[in-house]
Amino acid sequence: MKPKIYIDGREGTTGLQIYERLGGRDDLELLLIDEDKRKDTEERRRFLNAADIVFLCLPDAAARDAVSLIENETTRVIDASTAHRTEPDWDYGFAELSKAHRAAIAASKRVANPGCHASGFISSVYPLVAREVVPADFAFTCSSLTGYSGGGKKMIAEYEDENRDPRHASERIYGLNLQHKHLPEMEYVCGLTQPPVFVPVVGDFYKGMATTVMLPSVDARRVQEALEAHYEGQRLVTVAPFGGDEPVIYANALAGKDSLRLIVCGHARQAIVTALFDNLGKGASGAAVQNMNIMLGLDEATGLTV
Repeated sequence: MKPKIYIDGREGTTGLQIYERLGGRDDLELLLIDEDKRKDTEERRRFLNAADIVFLCLPDAAARDAVSLIENETTRVIDASTAHRTEPDWDYGFAELSKAHRAAIAASKRVANPGCHASGFISSVYPLVAREVVPADFAFTCSSLTGYSGGGKKMIAEYEDENRDPRHASERIYGLNLQHKHLPEMEYVCGLTQPPVFVPVVGDFYKGMATTVMLPSVDARRVQEALEAHYEGQRLVTVAPFGGDEPVIYANALAGKDSLRLIVCGHARQAIVTALFDNLGKGASGAAVQNMNIMLGLDEATGLTV
């Protein structure tokens, strides 16, 4: 019998991207709610409880409400919202962080899908803290450049409006209160004692992301060796040769891919690590589908573009 899959919030950017990755697969049964009933609580309850795996592509409060509607012990949940990423009863859905993370996802009933900016930061920092290249109380700084699809339908419409603000042609720095919603998971998942100073930036391109962590007084070669050892054998997270695949980094270079590539640059006294990926791929929907594949015991890259 094929696993039954339901996407709650399929009309949003993340939900649509998940649907695109699953729509052509013949090893799954997609449960599709009638359009005029997608906000009907009782109809949603029926679909949520009929599914083997549910994707929640909803605002935080709505995601919590959706979980409360699940009344059986069999429905498994992958939540793409921020709501449960620091909850100890939920497993964090980044399988490449450790064997323990992968095993937890495979057995989990409740998986919190990582945030896009957080994926870039955590993929770089978690191995360095775990391998004691940098201490947990290190004063991390990070800048993350994303395509405008990361802002969802509202920002997409804003950037694609023919009468848009002409300033959108340049990069826009935001989150200036230094309290971005991904900071708690960055700190929590990496086991840090203080949040990083984090600056997000949106650019005039649809999708793609380059998240750069700055590491003063750290040997870049040691960083390279630690990341290569940590991600050895992984298919969806890889490490570029020292200094990168070319002497520059384009934030949209992996647009359309569901993989992530780490690039280490620097010298004996300073290092930077850039996580290069698609904010809608390994930063959102691709990661969610990867987690589903692991939970179902399938090849993790099934339906994904590496």
